[in-house]
Amino acid sequence: MDALIAFFTTSYFGTPGWFWLAFLVLIITLLVLDLGVLHRTPHEIEMRESLLLYAGYFGVGVAFGGWIWLQLGATKALEYYTGFLVEQSLSMDNVFVMAMILGFFGIPRVYQHRVLFWGILGVIVLRAIMIGLGTALVQEFAWVLYVFGAFLLFSGIRMLFSKEQEKHPDLSQNPLLRFLRRHIRVTDELHEGRFLVRLPDGKTGKSLLYATPLLIALILIELADLVFAVDSVPAVLAISQDPFIVYTSNIFAILGLRALYFALAALMHRFIYLKYALALVLTYIGAKIFLHEVIKVPALLSLSVTLGLLGGGVVLSLLHTRRKAPAA
Repeated sequence: MDALIAFFTTSYFGTPGWFWLAFLVLIITLLVLDLGVLHRTPHEIEMRESLLLYAGYFGVGVAFGGWIWLQLGATKALEYYTGFLVEQSLSMDNVFVMAMILGFFGIPRVYQHRVLFWGILGVIVLRAIMIGLGTALVQEFAWVLYVFGAFLLFSGIRMLFSKEQEKHPDLSQNPLLRFLRRHIRVTDELHEGRFLVRLPDGKTGKSLLYATPLLIALILIELADLVFAVDSVPAVLAISQDPFIVYTSNIFAILGLRALYFALAALMHRFIYLKYALALVLTYIGAKIFLHEVIKVPALLSLSVTLGLLGGGVVLSLLHTRRKAPAA
């Protein structure tokens, strides 16, 4: 009993243990409800279901921020909401990559949710490692925060002036994909929603374990998320150095974005100005780091600026693309 009380009251990374436990229980409950109840039977997720699922995750994420407000105060809650918003926005580009990977392997829509769902488990672990290392570096070496700021400034300016890519990369030449196909047994055929399957060997007739396209697609999506996290994690660490705030805002944002994938993949071509809004957000956060000794920017102002830039980019995009005739 004493050990249990000690766990709940002991601070882990600056936050009481029961805070972390409450968060993990909530996440596990959501995942069990998602896969075990709502999607127990594989089916194609249409836009309406995708939007409803996203609304549910978004509502829980917002409510969790309200709980943080009650427990840790307004400043922590506003940092959470800003990180939540920034992570969702920066991860939208990942939707293009996920759609490209799933399309390359010919994963039917009925099994796409299964791949994205299990990918979340990898994200939960990988983001914990990256955020843990990042916050430890910032707390041990204060100058690392300026490195993050310079990186965000560079990323924002590069994004602002970069040209749109006209050609999609050829996944068949991806080094990781070629490595996997050389070192593990891979079948080109789908076997319903299975990631691994046993098939008879053509030479010996023995039953051997093969990876299906679903597993290869899952691995590539996890790698893509790791690459995108190089931008998004420093951006949220620049907003808050509290591991609890950074990690929870990251996970809730990613949960919502994966749920929104099926609706967003069909609409991303309309968000033509979102890239520029994201570039301005990164530039703003990077500049705020370098000026924090001179100008103390309130958390509410940071949230307002971020929301204004992103909202403006989305509204301008939708208004502009509405006038254009649909592409053939």
